[in-house]
This record gives sequence, structure tokens and C-alpha cells, in this order.
Amino acid sequence: MLALFDLDGTLTRHDTLPAYLRGFLRAHPKRWRRLPRALPALLRFLLGRADHGELKSALITAVMGGFTRSEIDEWTARFVPQLIGYGLFGDALTALEGHRGAGDYLVLLSASPDIYVAQIGRALGFDQTLCTGIAWDAERLTGALTTANRRGAEKVRCLEALRLQQPKLPVVAYGNAASDVAHLKLADLGVLVNGSLSARHKAAHAGIARLKWR
Repeated sequence: MLALFDLDGTLTRHDTLPAYLRGFLRAHPKRWRRLPRALPALLRFLLGRADHGELKSALITAVMGGFTRSEIDEWTARFVPQLIGYGLFGDALTALEGHRGAGDYLVLLSASPDIYVAQIGRALGFDQTLCTGIAWDAERLTGALTTANRRGAEKVRCLEALRLQQPKLPVVAYGNAASDVAHLKLADLGVLVNGSLSARHKAAHAGIARLKWR
């Protein structure tokens, strides 16, 4: 079986990108003055003229743009163990270990950026990690996206690609957001975890199982 896990709100108790950026700002407080650079993208997002990917890129660029790989890796090396130690649902870890024990192929699929999601995937023992790519100019982060934002329709595309890679494996997929319902419907077993009221209604209409993880 191929077991496909979302990250934010499914494995983790909270969205990871805000926590990751806040922690970086605590270590580099002068970067707070650059946050207004993300306001145009935020305004476009609120007006429906920009998507989540554009807003994400603007925030990452404002906070971390220009820092070196070693500087960013240093923060990531502190962030990931903290997240795994205190920020994951116990039931999520139990489900993950159950799939690992069954010999399933484990895939982490997240819209969050590869600057730290890849390390989370390795730390949790996933066989493959798919997440939103962030660009570098040589050794310095630019903040531009190198892939589509791995959300909504893009998760559908990723699941379809995984089926081509592993055609003999049935797919179980876990997600938490209303935007996840599209790819959960395509799995042999889709499970909505800790969904909002609107997400639960959407999942119920699609015949998707619903769970509460703690």
C-alpha cells in the first residue's frame, strides 16, 4: 500500500510555516522591518488576485531572502527536532508507525516549503517527500517558487503521478483541509483528519472517512 500523508494540521498540530518564520525572526530580529514588503501580495491574496503560493513566496522572501544555505540549514536543524518532539499528533505518529510496520510505501505531501519539509520527511522516515520548492541563487535563498504550490489541484496531480510510479499499490491518503478533499476522493481510501466544519461537510458529501486525531 502507498500511504500518503499531508503535513500541516494532519501530522502537526499547527501550520508549520508561520512557526518556522517566527522562529527565524526571533533569531534575526532586523528582518521584521522587511515584512511590509509582503503586504502587496497579502492585499492581492485578500482580494482574490493572488494565490497561496504567491503569498507564501512573498513572506519567505521578506523574512529569509538573501540568507545562505548554511544559515538557513542551521535554523532548520533546530526547528525540525522541536516540531517532532512537541508538535505532532500522537495518533498521527501511531498511524504512521502502523503503515511502516505493514511495509507500506510512505509519502509526505505538503504545500509547505522544501527548506524544512524535506528534513521533516527524512526525520520521520518517509520513503518520498513532495513539497513546494524554493529557489536559490547559488548559495543564497531567493524565495521564488521552483514548483507549483503543492495544494488543491496540485496534490491531485501529485497523487496521479504517484499512481504511475507505483501502479500496483492501493493508495490511502490523509489530509485535513477542504482543499485536500479533491485528492482524498481519488485515493482508494481517503481520510479527513481534524477537518474544519466546512471540510467535514465537503468530505461527508464525497463519502470520505473522517477522524479526530489527538
